[in-house]
Amino acid sequence: MISFPDAVKMFFQRYTDFQGRSRRAEYWWVVLFNLIVVAIWAVLFFGLGGMNFRTEEVSPLGFILIGLIGIYGLATIIPSIALFVRRLHDINQTGWIYLGLFIAGLIPFIGMLASIAQIVIACIPGTVGPNKYGPDPKNPGASADVFA
Repeated sequence: MISFPDAVKMFFQRYTDFQGRSRRAEYWWVVLFNLIVVAIWAVLFFGLGGMNFRTEEVSPLGFILIGLIGIYGLATIIPSIALFVRRLHDINQTGWIYLGLFIAGLIPFIGMLASIAQIVIACIPGTVGPNKYGPDPKNPGASADVFA
């Protein structure tokens, strides 16, 4: 089983790697890491008075915090797409499906269905053994015809 720090490290090491496969654990540990980053940011933003709720004005510190979360978001767009493409490869699907899900996400009601589809895809177990996208990351030495 892949650990939380290993998954996050691998996420940033394979920054633009759209080849190969990624396990479910790797994907969900990164999702958890991003949720933690956003939660810490929200605590800092609201705890340090980033916004005055009476006047709905953002303080100078709030603008700095908004800029920092924006930079983090921009810095993780490409590796997040790459991770999801590798996740698609793990279930023996082409990475171009992500483009279809992205475009579907721009359509109001269909976008909600595309988001649900992404969650379902991320939960599907990978194919056992090697597939056309590479060896099984869970069992790199296993062959596909073990149970044949």
